[in-house]
Amino acid sequence: MIEEIRYHNQLLALIVSHKFDKLGIHFFTPNDLSQQLAYMRHPMGKVIQPHVHNFVLREVQYTQEVLFIKKGKLQVDFYNEQQEYLESHVLEAGDVILLVTGGHGFEVLEEVEMIEVKQGPYVGEQDKTRFIGISREQAKIVK
Repeated sequence: MIEEIRYHNQLLALIVSHKFDKLGIHFFTPNDLSQQLAYMRHPMGKVIQPHVHNFVLREVQYTQEVLFIKKGKLQVDFYNEQQEYLESHVLEAGDVILLVTGGHGFEVLEEVEMIEVKQGPYVGEQDKTRFIGISREQAKIVK
């Protein structure tokens, strides 16, 4: 229910299936990532103690994005750092993906609603390098 997408030994993405439902707190990311991803499920009556977050200086090297698929289906195409196509996965409502490294492109297979979370602010075209991706016929969907 947690799928790691890797190229050689490099983590490209983590996909959390909408079917994941374990009780408690589950962290999916290692401490060396600049984006943290966790799942939390608590029973009724659980109290999470009030708190504030302290100022902690963190250094972000690359933008890492989290997408929450609310509705529809989205094909994610994965590329390595050299912009070479690797494989594709289909996300559906309730799935979550953390895009860590490498390249990625998307094709909407069914009208999609999603929420994106990433380090900001977005700095426009300085933030990314665009390139030509694969065609629909070239997609190798991994199930």
